Amino acid sequence: MNDRLPARLRELLDASPDDVRLAEVALLLTEAQRPGVDVEEQLGRLDDIARAVSERLPPDADAVQTVLAINQHIFHEMGFSGAGADYYDPRNSFLDEVLRSKRGIPITLAILYIDVGRQLGLDLYGIAFPGHFLVRCEMDDGVVIIDPYGGGATLDREDLQSRLRETRNGEVADNTLDEMLVPASPRDVAARMLRNLKAIHLRAKHYDLALPILDWLVEIVPDDAVELRDRGRVFEHLECFRAAVGDYARYLEQVPDADDNDAIRSRVVDLQRAAARLN
Repeated sequence: MNDRLPARLRELLDASPDDVRLAEVALLLTEAQRPGVDVEEQLGRLDDIARAVSERLPPDADAVQTVLAINQHIFHEMGFSGAGADYYDPRNSFLDEVLRSKRGIPITLAILYIDVGRQLGLDLYGIAFPGHFLVRCEMDDGVVIIDPYGGGATLDREDLQSRLRETRNGEVADNTLDEMLVPASPRDVAARMLRNLKAIHLRAKHYDLALPILDWLVEIVPDDAVELRDRGRVFEHLECFRAAVGDYARYLEQVPDADDNDAIRSRVVDLQRAAARLN
């Protein structure tokens, strides 16, 4: 994986959600980790899916008819579905693999859905909802929230509140819920995809694979000190003690009141001693 963001990806991250093909963002992230992926070829596969749905729609199809046609073609005829027991397979985070296997996690299935739907004229946006990435569809009579991981099911406010209760252990105010339903920026989407991969690699203790992911996260979301702390922990596991101390020090500087600061300061002292012994 390259140490620096590709110029094209950097350009897309700073653009408006209306102007960015999220599938390209996802595929550029994939290409950086798995050289040889042909981004244009994979985008062409998405074009083919959209074309197949378009051919079954009447010329005057409205948004509801289009959503139903997408659901029928993608989930019922093509067989796309959630990864299920293989949820933590990193391949489910790579859009080219999802297009091949027809199995994905919420964010990759949402990106597929958004790409196809936008080509058919729908106003679709990703939503970085806690625990489960969703799709927002703007219609003439309001907003509909779609769950591609659930086969294109639509979710009402009660459904969304229920999901939030599961992640937050309590009721969430309506205005807070509304704030969570705003369109995700391309940067938000890229960070969410990378965090999924980070969690998978850390869960498997594949620290060498997690490190380049964290390098990108530190660059993409520089204000999120948690990524600095997590990279410090990875450096520590890889016995790169000076690099770990550097990230921990930056973390302490950015969030001086964090709950784990005392533990991090203790780690810094221990790592400085370990680094000194290496001299």
